[in-house]
Amino acid sequence: MSVNKVILVGRLGADPEVRYSGGGTAVTNFRLATDRKYTNKQGEKVDETEWHRCVAFGRTGEVCGEYLHKGSLIYVEGRIRTREWQDKDGNKRWSTDILVEQMRMLGSKGERPASSSASSNASSGDDPFDRLPDMPPDDDIPF
Repeated sequence: MSVNKVILVGRLGADPEVRYSGGGTAVTNFRLATDRKYTNKQGEKVDETEWHRCVAFGRTGEVCGEYLHKGSLIYVEGRIRTREWQDKDGNKRWSTDILVEQMRMLGSKGERPASSSASSNASSGDDPFDRLPDMPPDDDIPF
């Protein structure tokens, strides 16, 4: 038996990008930042940010594109997919994505449009998650 499950709580680094497949299915890409704070061996406080490439399909993708924006605080459940591809110079490259199966908006009501509560499995609600620190400027994002 094997399990491929990811649960993340973080903030979007930019507005989601929505495209549609040839069959009309929404495919939405967004970057999600998660933070970790700890004290190192020297006693210094360290803030560590990890960036995740997320992809949502179908209705969940449509909801992400419609209601999420840069800085939105969200909960994501999904699975990891690593894909291999060749760049324009013929070099092998790899990309690891989170395939979003469920998304929930967590920010306060003032952080998202009032109509966002009317969404399918991407519904909002009162969740016990604390707010994450503010996002870095786009210039600090490594991709």
